[in-house]
Amino acid sequence: MIICMSDIICITNRKLCRGDFLERIREIAACHPYGIILREKDLSESEYESLAADVISICSEYSTPCILHNFYKVAEGLGAEEIHLPLDVLRKMSEKQKKSFITIGASCHSAEDAVEAEKLGCTYLIAGHVFDTECKKGLPGRGLEFISNVCAAVSVPVYGIGGINADNAVLLGNTGASGVCIMSSIMQCGNVSAYLNKFASYP
Repeated sequence: MIICMSDIICITNRKLCRGDFLERIREIAACHPYGIILREKDLSESEYESLAADVISICSEYSTPCILHNFYKVAEGLGAEEIHLPLDVLRKMSEKQKKSFITIGASCHSAEDAVEAEKLGCTYLIAGHVFDTECKKGLPGRGLEFISNVCAAVSVPVYGIGGINADNAVLLGNTGASGVCIMSSIMQCGNVSAYLNKFASYP
């Protein structure tokens, strides 16, 4: 699997971030991945809104999509056109609310989840966790067959997540996945550009 920069979704976790968080966002945005998901689950809605405004501003400088997470009303208020949602939140959205967004992603943990998310209007999916990861300590990865089954069940792009690094990303090549997601490693690496280039070469 040859991964281009546009096949990589970077997911934030400021608690894991090495150095200044907004500077890390700038470094990632400058590399032009598919998008940056601002996933800061511990923040209140108002705290998230304040941070999101800063991150959107930085991403817009580099024409890199900033995909807000969970708080779709915040996204509407900020004029954001991309949102990523837990499946239970997506279920609660009205059709009118969904029409505020060009891009709607959802996280799924089974082929059944994926089918439901697509029917609810998702334009892409994140499926995991694929490999063992510290973020899901004690829970074994669902494996490559899992990703293959999810991809076969839907027509929208599927991105694998969980324990994915520059060495094992190539293993997703025969699963039908459109790309990969990375979080801990992109928050902690010493050189963002050099790290991402281990995954990909610019198309």
